[in-house]
Amino acid sequence: MRADVVYRNARILTMDPARPRATSFAVLGGRVVSVGEEETAELPAVRTVDLAGRCVLPGFHDAHNHMAWYGMSLEELDLSPARTGSVEEVYDLVAREAARRPAGEWIIGAGYDQNRMTGGHPTAQGLDRAAPDHPVWLKHTSGHMCVVNSLVLERSGAERSPDPEGGRIVRDSSGRATGLLQERAQELVRGLLFPFPADLLVRAIGAAARRYAAEGITSVQEAGIGGGWIGHSGVEIAAYQQARDEELLLQRTTLMVASDVLHPLEAHRDDPYRFGIDLGIRTGFGDDRLRLGAVKVFSDGSLIGRTSAMCCDFADDPGNRGFLQDDEEKLSATIVAAHRAGWQVATHAIGDRAVDVVLSAYEEAQRRYPRRDPRHRLEHCAVASPEQVERISRLGVIPVPQASLVREAGDGMADALGPERAQWCYRVRSFTDRGVVVPGSSDRPVVTGAPLANIHSLVTRRTLGGLVLAPDERVDVETALGSYTAGSAYAAHAERSRGRIAPGLLADFTVLDRDPTRVDADELPGLRVLATAVGGIAVHDLGILT
Repeated sequence: MRADVVYRNARILTMDPARPRATSFAVLGGRVVSVGEEETAELPAVRTVDLAGRCVLPGFHDAHNHMAWYGMSLEELDLSPARTGSVEEVYDLVAREAARRPAGEWIIGAGYDQNRMTGGHPTAQGLDRAAPDHPVWLKHTSGHMCVVNSLVLERSGAERSPDPEGGRIVRDSSGRATGLLQERAQELVRGLLFPFPADLLVRAIGAAARRYAAEGITSVQEAGIGGGWIGHSGVEIAAYQQARDEELLLQRTTLMVASDVLHPLEAHRDDPYRFGIDLGIRTGFGDDRLRLGAVKVFSDGSLIGRTSAMCCDFADDPGNRGFLQDDEEKLSATIVAAHRAGWQVATHAIGDRAVDVVLSAYEEAQRRYPRRDPRHRLEHCAVASPEQVERISRLGVIPVPQASLVREAGDGMADALGPERAQWCYRVRSFTDRGVVVPGSSDRPVVTGAPLANIHSLVTRRTLGGLVLAPDERVDVETALGSYTAGSAYAAHAERSRGRIAPGLLADFTVLDRDPTRVDADELPGLRVLATAVGGIAVHDLGILT
C-alpha cells in the first residue's frame, strides 16, 4: 500500500479509546489508513508532511446549527449586543440603514437581545419613526421572536389576526399590536418573503462554510429546513445540493427536515412509511457529504424569551409558564408517526414541561412501534430536573445542550429560573457521568459558534456577567473535546465514519497551534486553527498542510 500523505511529528488527540494519543497518521483515498509512529514508519507515501509538533484532532462537528440562517445573517443589519446597548441604539441603526436605501426596500436586522440592552424590545411605533418608508423586520437573537414596524403589521395582517396556534401577537393594553411576534406568529412575516431564492441560499451556505472551515469545523447538522418558521424554502435540500456541486459546501452536512413538511404518503396499508416526505425518503438517505438526518419538531419556545413551556412560573415573570407550540396530543402524534416511519426525531424542548411531554411521546412511540437504536434527541434540553435526567438516561435519548448559550445568555437564564432551578440549566456533566453521550453544538447564529470558545464554556460555564451557572455541570477539556467530535458523530448515527482519527475512518481533522489539553482553560478560545481538512483535502490552510 502506498499512502497519499503521511503526517508526522504531531501531537494527535485521536478521540479513539483504543489509542488516545499518537504522533503520526497516514491517509489514502480520503480515509485514515494507519495511526502511530511504528505503523507509518515504513509506509511509502506520495507525500510526507512534518507538522512540527502541532496538535491534530478530529475535525469539530457542530451537532445543532443553522447554516443558511447564519450565512444570510452575515448580510443583514447587525443588532448584536456588541453594537446595541439600548433600544435607542437599535432605532439609530435602523434609521441610518433607511437613509441609504430606496423607499420601500426591506430592512432586515438580526441579533438583538432585550435581556442585554436597556429599554426592552423595540416597538412598531419606534421603528415607524426610524424608517417610515421601509418595511422593517428585526429578528431576536433566539430566533423565537421578532419585531416589525406598522407597515409589516399591515401587510402581514398581524394587526387584525388572532393569535395563531403555537404563537402570540403581543398587544398593548388597548389591544393594539406592539410589533412583537412570538414563535409561530413569525410565520405571518415570513410569508411575505418565503420562499427565499435558491441562489441566495447557496451564497449564504458558502459564506457560512468558509467561516466554519476557518474554525476547524468539518461536519455540521443543520437544525431545520424546508418549512415552518425555521425553513427558508420548500426546495432547501436542492440549495444544499447546489452548494455541494459548486464546491461551496465544505463541511459534511446532515440536514434535519422540519416536521411541518411531513405529510401522509401513498403506501401499502401494512407499510410503516405512511407519513413523511415524498417517496418515503427518511433519516440516513444520502452519502457521507450530504444526507438527511432527523426530523425537527418544535415543542416549545425560548428560555431567554420567556416562551418555553415550564412546570412552574418564571422566577422573574410571575404567572407566566410559557406555552407549547401545539397541544400535547398533536405533538405526540407527530412524534409517534415520524418514529414509526423510520425517522430519528429531534425535538426542540427548552422548558421542563416540554421535556416531560416529549419524553412521554418518545416512550409511547417505542412502546407501540419498537425500533432498534432510534437515538431520538432533545434539542437544547435547557431545563431538566434530577428525575428527568434519570429518565433521559433510561430511555437512551440524546440531550443536545449548548454551552454557547450558557456563556451569552446565562445571566438572563439565571434570572428566569431562580437560584434553585438554575442548577438544572443546560446540564452536561449530569449526563456524561451516567454514560449518556452529549454532542457538542452551538445553535449558531443564535449565539457565537466557534467550537473552541464553546469548549471553553463547557469547561468553565462562565457567563458574560461573570456568573458560573450550575458549576456542578462543568466538564474537563477532554470530555468537552470528545463531545465536539465523537459525541456529535454519535448523535448523527455517524460514529462508524467520523469523530475519531482511527484506521478506516474519514480523514477529517484540524490542526491547532497548541494542545488544548495542555493550556489554561481561559486560553482555549485563543488557540489558532492552522488548517482544516475534509477527506484529506484542505478546506482551510495557513500553509501547514500544503
